[in-house]
Amino acid sequence: MILAGDVGGTKVDLALYNFEGGKLQVVRQEKFPASAYPTLQDVVLAFLGTGDVAEKIEHEVMAACFGCPGPVKDGHLKLTNLPWELDARDLSKILNIEHIFLLNDLEANGYGVAELEPDQVFELEPGDKSALGHRALVSPGTGLGEALLIWNPTARRHVPLPSEGGHVDWAPRNPLEMELLQWLLKKLGGRVSTERVVSGLGLKNIYEFLRDGKGMEEPAWLKERLETEDPNFVIGTTGEDGSCELTAKVLAVFSASLGAECGNMGLKLLSSGGIYLGGGIPPKILKTLQAGPFLDAFFDKGRLSPLLHTMPLRVILEDKCALIGAAAYAEARAAEISGHSERAASQP
Repeated sequence: MILAGDVGGTKVDLALYNFEGGKLQVVRQEKFPASAYPTLQDVVLAFLGTGDVAEKIEHEVMAACFGCPGPVKDGHLKLTNLPWELDARDLSKILNIEHIFLLNDLEANGYGVAELEPDQVFELEPGDKSALGHRALVSPGTGLGEALLIWNPTARRHVPLPSEGGHVDWAPRNPLEMELLQWLLKKLGGRVSTERVVSGLGLKNIYEFLRDGKGMEEPAWLKERLETEDPNFVIGTTGEDGSCELTAKVLAVFSASLGAECGNMGLKLLSSGGIYLGGGIPPKILKTLQAGPFLDAFFDKGRLSPLLHTMPLRVILEDKCALIGAAAYAEARAAEISGHSERAASQP
């Protein structure tokens, strides 16, 4: 079996996988509140169980991989949103699992893309489906994650490379966005990154700008919901269904900047293999993404606009993509080291 983990700032998603016919099959899966545990190994031990049950599972787990936010260096990682410092070698000893790997969370998502079935992806634009080449992964959630999926023509597979591209400077493209930039410069006291607009943080920033900076009316019922519910959920759902003019405008501004950033990634990487939208936000605003602002901004690249039309544009619907990718990576790396592939052994 393979143990896979998706480590976030608020929760840890763990799963055990095996292989059937060369494909990953989930055996058991569970979520844990990260703040309730002092270390990652405590979360894993709670998942594996105690006594004979834990010993049996540990014996059957041949490799593990955890996707985590932040840069991984030589098997070591210090999480930014949790007081955890992880080391693959230490985890291997504590958990008694021979092969343990740490990956950047977007890198894990990148490995997961190759494992997805057609019904786990929503196609916004078909592009040239016959083209092979690099892919870009843009994932707006709580923050903005980005990864490069580099096409290896010899191995005929994509190799994910993590990045901190979500923290590059945000560039406004029209008068309204220029006003938003000036408003954010004052609010933040300086530099504005793309993540400040294209993320869950960005939804709140845009909302406050339109309400306070542009004077758009905030209905009383909306204010009440924002005070008692998750603000991003409220903004997203009311904007998506068109029940509120203010939140619909928030999504229009948000999706335009997201589209522009996806187009930027397509140009920088020459993503003939496509641009994939991951993270928690895109699957929830598919109607908005199919409307004008997102696609208009994506294709608005002047003389190079025709090039963008050749690039497939897809939304990842599978929220366990990072878990799946971590499991696939663990098996592949363990197979390279040990010479035994569980995936290959499961095929007829």
